Amino acid sequence: MRDARIDRRLFLRGVGGATAGLAAATALSACGTGTSRTPSGSAKGGGKTVVVRDSGGSYGAALQKAIYTPFTQETGITVKVLNLDDAPLLAQIKQGRPQCDLINNSMMSHQKYVKQGALEVLDLDRVKSVKSAKIPQNQITEHAVGHSFYGQCIAYRTDAFGGKKPESWADFWDTKAFTGGRAMVSPDGDLPELEFALLADGVPMDKLYPLDVDRAFKVLTRLRSDIKKFWDSGPLPGVLLSRQEVTMSTVWDGRIADLQKQGVPVARQLNGMRRQFSGYAIAKGAANVDAAYQLMDFSLRAEVQAALAKAFPSNPSSPLAYAKLTKEERNALAGAPQYYDKGFDADIDWWLKNEAAVTKRWLGWARG
Repeated sequence: MRDARIDRRLFLRGVGGATAGLAAATALSACGTGTSRTPSGSAKGGGKTVVVRDSGGSYGAALQKAIYTPFTQETGITVKVLNLDDAPLLAQIKQGRPQCDLINNSMMSHQKYVKQGALEVLDLDRVKSVKSAKIPQNQITEHAVGHSFYGQCIAYRTDAFGGKKPESWADFWDTKAFTGGRAMVSPDGDLPELEFALLADGVPMDKLYPLDVDRAFKVLTRLRSDIKKFWDSGPLPGVLLSRQEVTMSTVWDGRIADLQKQGVPVARQLNGMRRQFSGYAIAKGAANVDAAYQLMDFSLRAEVQAALAKAFPSNPSSPLAYAKLTKEERNALAGAPQYYDKGFDADIDWWLKNEAAVTKRWLGWARG
């Protein structure tokens, strides 16, 4: 089973392979390849169907439970799910034959789709929940609406530092006061962590962008000998911490709760957390546009976002969703009101312009 955030490597590393994926897309269209799940429901929708693209795995199971099945029960519209990577999906859209209607993807990937003319311009009058759920304005674009975010933050062993707790990225870099190895992400797992290096070097969180790339790599170099592993999948930081191969690692915030339930002595530090949003968009030339709007509208409701957060460590974009959770459920989420101002949103526009060059430089730097 794939984890939603393992697929970040696909979401974030570009969609330039669409042409190469053309033949694959043709084959997919012909034979129906692609995992799909169809919930049962009433005939209220008169046999209507909507096809949504998501990344499957435990995240897909949570979407089925919290969104797709209740949506079908309310509307009678059958939800079919397609697990398909960016390149073949883009190739389908360019052919004018997209297999899916609604696309659940990172907001950064949606921007890449926009550059290839692959998304419909949204009529937000048809998505009433954008206003009723008070979706943040910076997560509403012409082509997509953000529904949740994941945060990248510090995970550390609570038994490693004699009772001391790291409070910042400066502490992550301080291997004298906080001894032990470190782990950080590779470009196969997520965007290079330049922002954390700059925060460790004293750059204020609201002054990060445009990133000073030269300065960031100088700071990264100071830590290079202490980085024992570059992780490329969500579970790996937890494995490294559990085995005590490192005492601190960058991590996707939702992973910490799972480790704690397993009895691993770890905690998270959300100061300086980098947020990246996922959202909904409608494929250009979608066959079931009306149903896609209905599913988007349903999914963005505050109570539905809260239901998803109960089923999966997803941080709702709607601030109203958190009030619909218990105190314990709310406090477990990095998006809870008391934590939100501790972090910052990744600047998608900056990364779209600079990701390729930064990744190339990172690969050379990591090889040393």
